[in-house]
Amino acid sequence: QVQLVESGGGSVQAGGSLRLSCAQYGYIYSDNCMGWFRQAPGKEREGVAVIYTGGSSTYYADSVKGRFTISKDNAKNTVYLQMNSLKPEDTAMYYCAADVTASCSWDIYEYKYWGQGTQVTVSS
Repeated sequence: QVQLVESGGGSVQAGGSLRLSCAQYGYIYSDNCMGWFRQAPGKEREGVAVIYTGGSSTYYADSVKGRFTISKDNAKNTVYLQMNSLKPEDTAMYYCAADVTASCSWDIYEYKYWGQGTQVTVSS
């Protein structure tokens, strides 16, 4: 069984930074993709950034390009999301997810494992 545990959320002012961490417990016995998704109240869950664990490929939503960076530490089974120049519209619950097909899709239904989420609040 795979468990994903997020940490690092909090409250910051606009322009500030946060780094989210996603620790994976348990093994996925193949290369796969890890993603960060977010969901604001009343809105659908949307993809923010995705990384391929078997290489260096990364993908970003247009809304966060140039501000957010996804990275991984395979030795620690941890994926990070560095968020800079935060905006009030980045306020949401942020979720870490893992697929098992290495599709690196933005489709939430492609992801088999999900964390419990960590709240990010950006004030103006």
